[in-house]
Amino acid sequence: MEYRPGLEGVVAAETEISCLDTGQEQVVVRGYDLLELARKRSYPDVAGLLLDGRLPSPSERARIEAELLAGARTVPGPVWGVLARLPREGHPMDALRTTVSALGLWGEPQHPYRLIGQVAALVANLIRVREGEAPRLPEGDGGFAGAFLGMVTGRAHSPDEVRAFDQTLVAYSEHELPNSTFAARVIASTLADTHGALTGAAASLKGPLHGGANEAVMHMLLEGGDEAGLERLIRERLARGERIMGFGHRVYMGRMDPRAQLVKETLARLVARKAEGERLLRMCERGEEVMRREKGLYPNLDYYAAPVYYLLGILVGLYTPIFFVARSAGLLAHIREQQARNRLFRPRVLYRGPRGLRVD
Repeated sequence: MEYRPGLEGVVAAETEISCLDTGQEQVVVRGYDLLELARKRSYPDVAGLLLDGRLPSPSERARIEAELLAGARTVPGPVWGVLARLPREGHPMDALRTTVSALGLWGEPQHPYRLIGQVAALVANLIRVREGEAPRLPEGDGGFAGAFLGMVTGRAHSPDEVRAFDQTLVAYSEHELPNSTFAARVIASTLADTHGALTGAAASLKGPLHGGANEAVMHMLLEGGDEAGLERLIRERLARGERIMGFGHRVYMGRMDPRAQLVKETLARLVARKAEGERLLRMCERGEEVMRREKGLYPNLDYYAAPVYYLLGILVGLYTPIFFVARSAGLLAHIREQQARNRLFRPRVLYRGPRGLRVD
């Protein structure tokens, strides 16, 4: 048996959902280029593609939007009670992991779109409810991205802002078999329930080497303060042998994550309408140049998603939970696919410990 640390290069599943085509620099989602989907369609369209296997018609999209919003309005009361009792100082991802698990204890199993809506409502209120405030739920019957962003920030947003947010949701929606998706499929392979598999994915996504990188990027940008400050900070961290979050990827080696290029364009359009964002864009570009020159590393999605969320007025602690909402469509598709043609995951190890010891 050959040992591959981190399962690098190991094919662990067959799927019809997505793949990373590094040769074409595409994320292929059920035959479509994810970047083209982000530019031409909305998150409910992509959720429909992931979960139903095809892009929805206008009437089907309207139904998906309605299901997402209905789910956001129907989080069981006891789950809000669980959230209210969690420590205020706990990380929002810890609160999310707990409340996703709690969703499995109250109420009937939800249609997947309603479940995504429930998770979105929880994420939007992870901080509010723990501070003693009532949950903020979607108003009206508009689009999901605008309703979700409104729940998160508590204010109305321009169409350009909603579009920018929607593109990040699409960009985060599916990405083949990263750690959190693999965790969900491993749990699903035991025929555990959907909420259990999602809970495991949420636990995985918290780590700074995975979903938590977007928060680390924003903290770095804020600490840097300006272009020169960011370059100095990066160089200091590199000199200490520290990892710079937002750069490098296990699959996109020696090239830029195509989703990062998409969201970089999203950031540039947002900055054009938000003068205060010009500094952030220049900082990000400086950091990109430094890391390419010094380490030969390129940005991943988290690097440019972080400043987009900052300009939209989203609290930094909610960046990774929002990632989880977006990825829920992909996770649910993988859970369903795993259980449809299941094989329990049960790998082996190469034992490196002692042998032949005797008990006195």
